[in-house]
Amino acid sequence: MNDFPSLLIRPEGFQPQGAFAEAQAAFLQPDSKDVDRLSASLERLNAGVVAHYYMDPELQGVLSACDWPHIAISDSLKMADAAVAMADAGVGTIYVLGVDFMSENVRAMLDASNHQDVVVYRVDERAIGCSLAESAEAPAYAAYLRQASQQPRSLHVVYVNTSLRTKAHAHAMVPTITCTSSNVVKTVLSAAAQIPDVHVWFGPDTYMGRNLESLFEQMANMDDAAVQAVHPDHTAASLADLRGRFHVFRQGMCVVHHMFGADVAQKVRNDHQDAFVSAHLEVPGEMFALALELQAEDRGVVGSTANILSFIKTKLDGAIASGTKGRLKFVLGTEAGMITSIVRAVQERLRSHPDAGVDVEIIFPVASEAVTQVDDPELALVPGVAGGEGCAVEGGCATCPYMKMNSLDALLDLMDKVQDRAALAVYEPEKYTEMLGGESLAAVGTVSILHMRHFQQNEALSNELVADVLSREPAA
Repeated sequence: MNDFPSLLIRPEGFQPQGAFAEAQAAFLQPDSKDVDRLSASLERLNAGVVAHYYMDPELQGVLSACDWPHIAISDSLKMADAAVAMADAGVGTIYVLGVDFMSENVRAMLDASNHQDVVVYRVDERAIGCSLAESAEAPAYAAYLRQASQQPRSLHVVYVNTSLRTKAHAHAMVPTITCTSSNVVKTVLSAAAQIPDVHVWFGPDTYMGRNLESLFEQMANMDDAAVQAVHPDHTAASLADLRGRFHVFRQGMCVVHHMFGADVAQKVRNDHQDAFVSAHLEVPGEMFALALELQAEDRGVVGSTANILSFIKTKLDGAIASGTKGRLKFVLGTEAGMITSIVRAVQERLRSHPDAGVDVEIIFPVASEAVTQVDDPELALVPGVAGGEGCAVEGGCATCPYMKMNSLDALLDLMDKVQDRAALAVYEPEKYTEMLGGESLAAVGTVSILHMRHFQQNEALSNELVADVLSREPAA
């Protein structure tokens, strides 16, 4: 396998190496006409945009260049909060660029914040799916939850990458709190600290669950001071005890992160010993184990997209402050769509310190020769070796085909349509109006998200959720 593609970032430009990196860099300097058109449309409609880091580089490039204040690019945790802030500022319409569970979460949080009048749109008439979310709709996940419901003191920690339908039916069976890759570690540890002998059932992301198992195992072998730096209410002994009560669903997978496997991790270990290594919590164990190992040496990071971006900025700031000159290298162990936000953050710092003598290289752990242009008007990117951008048997599938259903043309075309809400209803998130236990499915599905929001604001599980876990009787 040839060397990984990479993007060298300098204060006023960048230099891609390899076809995959060239594809990512093509739109980092967007067409000013597209920027002006998007800004004018958003202002005309009094609209905002919340987008995930995994959007395609053309769309992210234009969004990042717009001066309209109501645009936010973030991880899934902050997308709904950004939408609420936009609504608080008077925005009347919000376009969500992501997969469908993201627009559902935005809709749910706006409703919970008394912004029912704010309209939410997706940008495709078709379902914008997610292989991971779909795994939680399967009979195997229902069986997993039935098992949880038979165990006293069970808490279901469900990854945000699931539909409101999944969250609703789960909460009807087992007390449930939503989590993201940014807060899952603290959520699980807080649950174990607040609820004696709690059993935590995590799903549906199998890789993330296994990686959490590895993380907790590592923490159980650390000294108490190191453990308490992560969570003040735990010790190595309490982490060891938790391991027997932490359960992981074994059949949930993201098609993107699935490909960051053993061959890729070994190549990173062998050929990029001078690089910092990042790994999203969703990647397979080999890549995660390498980044976790290096994290202990302050040469790696494991966590969410936000954690990875923060790590890169921190390392660059440290090099500038210390006067260290040369090149900082980072292996990007997550979806390549992050590159736009990374470039913006890095160039902002480099331009502020023109004499620093530092540049940054982002290394994509994919096979550049596997870049394939798929001639499919319905879905331009297909995961897999035969025809997926950035995918190969050797490892690496760094772009999500579902996220790429969100395009600049789709967004602009939707904003140009006649603004008749009835005519545009097909673009709204699913309503989930069917009833469950006397309430709408949407209302029940929102409960676990509200529990997460309480946790984010208070750094503790709510008394309501704790009481629910303690009071529910095991299912017959």
